[in-house]
Order: sequence, then C-alpha cells, then structure tokens
Amino acid sequence: MDQAPIKLTEVDRMILASYKDFAEGLSDYLSDCYEIVLHDLENMDHSVIKILNGYHTGRKEGAPITDLALEMLAKMGSSNDKPYITYMCKNKKDEPLRSTTIAIKGEGGRIIGVMCINFYLDSPFSDVIASLCTVGGRPTVSRNENFAENVSETIEKSMISARQRVMEDERILPSQRNREIIRELYQNGVFNLKDAVTYIANLLGISRNTVYLHIRNIAQECSQEKIEQEG
Repeated sequence: MDQAPIKLTEVDRMILASYKDFAEGLSDYLSDCYEIVLHDLENMDHSVIKILNGYHTGRKEGAPITDLALEMLAKMGSSNDKPYITYMCKNKKDEPLRSTTIAIKGEGGRIIGVMCINFYLDSPFSDVIASLCTVGGRPTVSRNENFAENVSETIEKSMISARQRVMEDERILPSQRNREIIRELYQNGVFNLKDAVTYIANLLGISRNTVYLHIRNIAQECSQEKIEQEG
C-alpha cells in the first residue's frame, strides 16, 4: 500500500464521520479499559479524529498516526488477507496493550482510515469485572430481548409482549385494547417487517383492513403530536 496521504471524497468523509458515533458506542460497551482511536489517512500528521480513553497512550485528537499503525497498513494493503490485524504492543510507559487495527474502506474499496482498539492489560481485574455490570459507569437494567430465528417469531413475541402490557393496564377499555396493542407495535417499528399486518391480524383475530385502519389513524395522531411538540 502507498503510505502517502490520500485525498478523501465527500462520501469518504461521511463514512469516517459515521465511525465517530460507532467509536463512542463501542467505547461505552467495552468500558474505560479500552482505548478506541479513529484515524483519517488524509492527514497522517494529525490523523486522530476521534479518541476515547486516550490517557492509556497519552494521545488526543490531532495526534499523528503511529509507526506501527503505518506498518500494519502496509501489510493490509499489500496482501489479499483480512483487513485487520491483532497484535501485542506497549505504550510509552512500557505498559502492555492488546491491540487490533481495522481498515476502513471508502469509495472504490481503498483504505481511507483505520480504527485501533487497545486493551490496557494492566487494568485491575476488579475494573474489568465492574465493566461487565455497568454501562457507561451506570448500573445496568436488564431487559428482555427476543433472539428470534425468523420474522414470524419476532412479530409474535412482540405482539405477546405488547398484549401483556395492554392487558395489565386497567385504564384501557376492553374495546380499545386491540387498538392500543397495534399502537405499541407501530411505535416499536414492528410493521416495518414483512407481512406483519397479516400476522398481527391473525393473532388478534381481526381483519387486515381493521389493522390498516388503526395504523392510518395512529400514524396521523403521531404526526399531529410531533407537529405540536415542534411548535
């Protein structure tokens, strides 16, 4: 791979910008024991455009690309092998890191940036365990998630959950329960799934036209509520 800086297109810039949010989400998931670094290869003298937990290596945004990252890039660009490399290294304090460098490709399949993930191996074990029980430093709240094997199972599980919540709400009249179930499913995006209307109609024992009628009315209500909030 030619290690000279490249000229980014507008699409390339949008791709790299999207990785900034990805880096923040990844850092929130992995905890402070990991340093996440996003490099823009257009300006290698100041390639770091996003860094989380940079105190592990003493870097900030605007820092240059490292010599080892350049070496990793050369290896990835000169072979047809996988576009990432995992390796062991050390920071300035001679502290061990377990790292991976992942190529980010832009228009034409060329490498326009890299994301580096560095795990600080001297992290206290108690911190590592604590990170598994918190999210962003906050205690986690367990939520049920249905890992379905097909779309129909996803729709059915969503419908069962919505119906249970509606049935437990004594404020909802029996005549309004189907509508409120459909409202919750609509707000949760269930009707974006293929054949969801047919599945829901069958599960509720009503016609598809009735489901469509509720969806239209609910969509209008949601649009009106949004207009009022913005106004």
